[in-house]
Amino acid sequence: MEFNLADLFEQAVDHYPGREAVSCASADGKAVHRRTFAELDERANRLAHHLQEAGIGPGDRVGVYALNCAEWVESLLAICKVRAVCVNVNYRYVTDELSYLLGMAEPAALIYQERYADRVSEILPGLPGLRHLVVIDDGTAAPGGPALQAVPYEKALASGGPQRDFPPRSPDDHYLLFTGGTTGLPKGVVWRQEDVFFALGGGIDVTNGHRMATPEEIVTTGYANPITFFPIAPLMHGATQWGLMQQLFKGNRAVLIDRFVPERVWELVGSEKINVVMITGDAMGRPLVEALDAPRAGTAATEAYDVSAMFGLVSSAALFSTPVKLRFLERFPTLYLSDAVGSSEGGAGGVAHWSADEQGGQGTVTTKPIGDSEVVDDDLNPLPPGVVGKLARRGNIPLRYLGDPVKSAEVFRTAPDGTRYAVPGDWARREEDGRITLLGRGSSCINTGGEKVFPEEVESAIKSHPAVYDTVVVGAPDERWGETVVALVHQREGGAELTLDALQAHCRAHVAGYKVPRRLHLVPGIERTPTGKPDMRWAKRIAAD
Repeated sequence: MEFNLADLFEQAVDHYPGREAVSCASADGKAVHRRTFAELDERANRLAHHLQEAGIGPGDRVGVYALNCAEWVESLLAICKVRAVCVNVNYRYVTDELSYLLGMAEPAALIYQERYADRVSEILPGLPGLRHLVVIDDGTAAPGGPALQAVPYEKALASGGPQRDFPPRSPDDHYLLFTGGTTGLPKGVVWRQEDVFFALGGGIDVTNGHRMATPEEIVTTGYANPITFFPIAPLMHGATQWGLMQQLFKGNRAVLIDRFVPERVWELVGSEKINVVMITGDAMGRPLVEALDAPRAGTAATEAYDVSAMFGLVSSAALFSTPVKLRFLERFPTLYLSDAVGSSEGGAGGVAHWSADEQGGQGTVTTKPIGDSEVVDDDLNPLPPGVVGKLARRGNIPLRYLGDPVKSAEVFRTAPDGTRYAVPGDWARREEDGRITLLGRGSSCINTGGEKVFPEEVESAIKSHPAVYDTVVVGAPDERWGETVVALVHQREGGAELTLDALQAHCRAHVAGYKVPRRLHLVPGIERTPTGKPDMRWAKRIAAD
């Protein structure tokens, strides 16, 4: 077999056919849909054969447009089985954004939930290459809805055979992941499947750096102690896709939820005996930990929720601040808490175990590098310890951005010695012990009077103020300094209004003076993407006022 995503999944099916693979829960508590490895494989096989009969084959792109559900998982696997390419569709997009994404992806087929039928109907005229539709019945169909020529999902499965009789696959088969588009339009990152397996899919053990020598090796890691893993973010987000697939490849069990509701998450932690929860930073971490303090059914929440099976909490893709980490450790002193660094373009860059006695700096994460991570200068020369540069990865990196040769040339670069790097633009510093400290989002770094200010560091300082519930920090044009530091703050309810003077006095105890916010906007809430990342376009508009 090959380092191919469908092959790796099928290997786990053959080892653990009767073991439960995935449980998909609704946020309203009405349903949990379960699939064993054998059931998941059979249903994916049926859908794969249906897609083949519809003319979908190697290299064709197939969009999946749905909330987290069992059908999303089956669709991803079925698409890989026929060597087609899955397109992750952001269900929050309005018509223009959806038209842009699918116009760029040019899918031959689209699998969508009934709740999105109106939007699908609107964009169809602009997608002449979209020749096949499959609709998932989610109970939302309304009389008088658009009359689309779509095959009902269960009918599609019934028309396809259950056998696994697909032609051989290749490690060169493509995997496509559209980025979140927090600072601009989303970009499609094109990977070879072997490369993305080693960059994001568990091909390198993040705990010890071991690299899998053969495809057969990964499944043996699930023999002794299978765990139940709960990635909370949507499957349209790469972190959840890879959190799911890593567990499936190992024979572990994954639990999914269709929408993020903190109280429902804790209910599932108890009822599903969750071992490890995966979040996207403070956007999920803060409401989760605060739900433990809220009264529930007349008792303290910590007494009402069964958290006895949980031993791990991992965060990825967004800032997980020191104050929120400390609150979790106050509740769970022995919790394995880790912060992962990575990107859609560079894969997993590093992971850091975090404890109360190893807090690190405000707003920074110091990680043990994963794979071929490096800190380089503008000419791609590796930098010595203590010097700030750009986080880069060589080896297993993407091929390109879909349809964007200019941006591809900026990010996927070749050094004078012939080494090819992915350099997404995040600032970092290598430490004397070999670890790497991530300093901030490259595109959001603020240059004020020649000094670099990394927003995450300032955000972490602001979040430690007792009056602050959430915040995002951005730069705004300034005649004197070029840029100035602006804080958008969502206050906690019930307190006195936060002033700029009070915020500055608090921040000066945590960060240097040039990093202290010079302007403050109080906002009713921080707008974020469905994956928990700040909507930087929105934030820039507010800061510019």
